[in-house]
Amino acid sequence: MFKNESTLDRMLRVALGVVLLSLAVLGPRTLWGLLGFVPLLTGIIGFCPLYRVLGISSCAVPGNPATHPH
Repeated sequence: MFKNESTLDRMLRVALGVVLLSLAVLGPRTLWGLLGFVPLLTGIIGFCPLYRVLGISSCAVPGNPATHPH
C-alpha cells in the first residue's frame, strides 16, 4: 500500500478524527462521532482509499504510483 497523503493532510485527518471521536464520548454522545475513526485511521496509515479511486494524492514522493497515475 502506497502513501498518498502529505504530512499536513495526515495531521489534519488525525486532529479531525480525534475531535469527532470526542463528540461520541464528551459531546452530544451520538454514534455519528464514531465516524472519526475514518479520518483517524487514514491519517495514521497515510493512505486514503478515496484518493486512490479518484487518482489524486497530496503526497509528493518521487516514484509513488499514486502521484503519477498512468
